[in-house]
Amino acid sequence: MPTVLRVGPYRFFFFAGDRSEPPHVHVRRDKKEAKYWLTPVKLAKRIGFKANELRTIRHIIEEHEQQLLEAWNEEFEN
Repeated sequence: MPTVLRVGPYRFFFFAGDRSEPPHVHVRRDKKEAKYWLTPVKLAKRIGFKANELRTIRHIIEEHEQQLLEAWNEEFEN
């Protein structure tokens, strides 16, 4: 599970088995987790996060979208 970004309490990462899916990122905080597609940025799944926190996370992903896509490509396309 390589961590590709940390912002505040959030850890953004990929799972090794994610290769067969379109580009996306997982995010965790405590026991909460969410998954966001990257192109376009869209919530795919959530566990425990409330709507206001999901908006914050989406904003972080949008700000770092290029960095996250580059990390995805580096991890899975090489």
